[in-house]
Amino acid sequence: MASKTKRRSAYEVALAQFDEAAQYLHLPDDVKEFLRTPKRELIVHFPVIMDDGRIRMFTGYRVHHSTIKGPTKGGIRYHPEVNLDEVRALAMWMTWKCALMNLPYGGAKGGVAVDPYTLSEGELRRLTRRYTAEISILLGPEKDIPAPDVGTNPQIMGWIMDTYSIHKGYAVPAVVTGKPISVGGSQGRIDATGLGVMYTTRETLRRKGIHMHEVTVAVQGFGNVGSIAAMAMHREGAKIVAVSDVKGGIYNPAGIDPFDLWRHVEQSGTVADYPLADPITNRDLLTMDVDVLVPAALEGVIDEELAPHVQARFIAEGANGPLTTEADKILLDKGVTIIPDILCNAGGVVVSYFEWVQDLQSFFWTEDEIRRQLKRIMLSNFEAVWDTSLEKRIDLRTAAYTLAISRVAEALEARGVYP
Repeated sequence: MASKTKRRSAYEVALAQFDEAAQYLHLPDDVKEFLRTPKRELIVHFPVIMDDGRIRMFTGYRVHHSTIKGPTKGGIRYHPEVNLDEVRALAMWMTWKCALMNLPYGGAKGGVAVDPYTLSEGELRRLTRRYTAEISILLGPEKDIPAPDVGTNPQIMGWIMDTYSIHKGYAVPAVVTGKPISVGGSQGRIDATGLGVMYTTRETLRRKGIHMHEVTVAVQGFGNVGSIAAMAMHREGAKIVAVSDVKGGIYNPAGIDPFDLWRHVEQSGTVADYPLADPITNRDLLTMDVDVLVPAALEGVIDEELAPHVQARFIAEGANGPLTTEADKILLDKGVTIIPDILCNAGGVVVSYFEWVQDLQSFFWTEDEIRRQLKRIMLSNFEAVWDTSLEKRIDLRTAAYTLAISRVAEALEARGVYP
């Protein structure tokens, strides 16, 4: 029996996406090699005292992909499958995402290989503080500023900020973003990524002559990004017909109220047992006959085997790297419009930038101001991507990458190479 084709790693996908876009820029080979190579990678193995008094070892990572445009920015992920290749990929995507949004950052990412939901609050706090201490040689408001990602939240960011501050001897709110508001967090940060997904989806539909109230939507992943995106699209009139999480999916052709679903999830912990919808599998959701599909979970969920069965006309990448490069080509050939991750889900890093600026200035903005500036930045860069796509006759992902890479290459030329 023939063996199944080995799936590309997330990092291989990230490199392939870079190479695809770089060919439109005619960059010298040495510059391309510079831009695609991570600047530094840190692997740490550290002990945590568990509640029963035993010591358990964990492995953590922090990767800086680029510092050309400024200090590095990127989330910290707690997930059992975290590994160096995944963190490298996520760091590279952050470089292009920050450049596309014209933020003065390079890309970074970090993570610990752990299932955070199996730890008590005390174990999670001790793990976070020890991991922070281990990677603190890389951290700093002018060096590297983490943020939440899969499996982490504002409380964990608060512990990171406190641990770093204790070692410094004074409070350093700007060392991390996505914190609780009481310790320097920003209004609007929790909703930012999901709102950005809605803004870019709505604008894509508008340019195709479609109104949000005319579309059906399926959302894979009902966490911070997927839930907010679903609620924002629901407010705009879209019909949310399917939702899934790690425990299962649900479907109701008449529509699902994401606000009511969120109240249910807060009680039960999952969408899977929501009584006002029928159970479906994750594959059912991804291949459902809907107008808009929002993959908002992990990378690589749609590969070359699943892509031929995807029926959605629009894919809004709420997650980072949810499509493999092979799936990308299959879906583009089918005429699917893909709103790429580095554009679609960039709202989080935009408001993280606002939080960092507010912390540095000790001057804070209202939520209305945050949302107004977020919408302005998202839509102005959307327009640049759309115009590049039309001008070069390339898809939106390649257009977004060419813009982002060219901005980093321009900064590299301005700075030069030391010595």
